[in-house]
Amino acid sequence: MSSCILLVDDEQNVLSALMRELADEPYGIVTALSGEEALGLISAKKFKVIISDERMPGMDGASFLSAAKEISPSSIRMMLTGHASIEATMRAVNSGEIFKFFTKPWNSHELKQSIKVAIERYDLEDENQKLLKVVKRQSQELKALETHHPGITRLTRDREGAVILPEISDDEIRQLLDEFGHN
Repeated sequence: MSSCILLVDDEQNVLSALMRELADEPYGIVTALSGEEALGLISAKKFKVIISDERMPGMDGASFLSAAKEISPSSIRMMLTGHASIEATMRAVNSGEIFKFFTKPWNSHELKQSIKVAIERYDLEDENQKLLKVVKRQSQELKALETHHPGITRLTRDREGAVILPEISDDEIRQLLDEFGHN
């Protein structure tokens, strides 16, 4: 998956400024002018990072990011605002909805670095989830193997801790591989 970012702000000039800031970065960037519009986009596409303004007509940024978390819990969420409302900021931070908070005007280097870190965090979590699925599948296969061949998963080790493998013929190995579809 490419690194897709969603920018949400009710002011087109802010979205344009953010797009200019990120023009040289290797991201796919999508914009929305409201929380409601952005929720529709999130339902249709995966975004690694979502950056939202706090003060928007209709749905405010904290409410939007909370709803975005429900739809796309793995997306890393950030808040950007020109009106640093302590109450809204505390609500968003305390509910775990945001990774980073920026005030307007933002520091370009800090924003870019935070997006990079957020994408790395997303990618790491995604890879961890994939590895967890592999481990669970392998565990199930080992349990099935043990059911069909009791004792096969018990390991014997020598004094140095190396695993001692019992002699298994090539035919037995092929049979086991065929049984578990690893041909």
